[in-house]
Amino acid sequence: MYIDSHCHLDHLDLEPYGGSLDAALDSARQAGVSGFLLIGIDSHRFDELLAIESAYPDVWLSIGKHPLDEKLEQPAPQLAKQAAHPSVVAVGETGLDYHYAPDQRQEQLDSFREHLNIAAQVNKPVIVHSRAAKQDTLDLIGEYQTRVRGVLHCFTEDLDMAMQAVELGYYISLSGIVTFRNADALREVAAAVPADRLLIETDSPWLAPVPHRGRKNEPKYLPDVARVVAEQREMSPRQLADLTRANFFDLFALAGAGESNP
Repeated sequence: MYIDSHCHLDHLDLEPYGGSLDAALDSARQAGVSGFLLIGIDSHRFDELLAIESAYPDVWLSIGKHPLDEKLEQPAPQLAKQAAHPSVVAVGETGLDYHYAPDQRQEQLDSFREHLNIAAQVNKPVIVHSRAAKQDTLDLIGEYQTRVRGVLHCFTEDLDMAMQAVELGYYISLSGIVTFRNADALREVAAAVPADRLLIETDSPWLAPVPHRGRKNEPKYLPDVARVVAEQREMSPRQLADLTRANFFDLFALAGAGESNP
């Protein structure tokens, strides 16, 4: 059974399910997805996110501020308190995105460092977004190497960055982008990342994999990501499911502590 290590359940398009998150999750479960990490990027909506997590035993929660948040520069004193909540298993999504917001470099660096400090304080892994910010990302996670581990989610950079991140104790998570026709370099990453550092995700509702391009993404499409990654690693989808599931609970230990799925 697969685990979607990064999905934004509070942003899913629920119209096909009559507005029901229950129905959307059931559809994913029927497709073989038995766990969902709800990525919180709106810390001011923490209570709403917590209510979703509390309603489902197979949903876990992270909390952070996305690097493209328009109010990133404003302090978030409540974030440390939220991150310490027992239902929260990780800090983030945080990180750096110089592709879409190169003019906010310093604000992003300051926020990323704040998240890393909080992750160290609460002893939870960090979920990192990195786009066109290879060296700054590696430098910052390197500063916290002995205190914080985590994952580079929706990885789109080169193999060199992936292997450097692995050396720093990080996992690499692949999304539907790995299925895109022009993603040969990313499929090389999929083949080469050490087996014990590999995760898969949808990043839904964005980045729907082939053959669902043009649609809103959702967790039930995770097996399409897994199929391509498994092909690159010359293993079966079932083997990949078992591998990435074990890796998920190794990184997100608090999720594993309460796991009831087979």
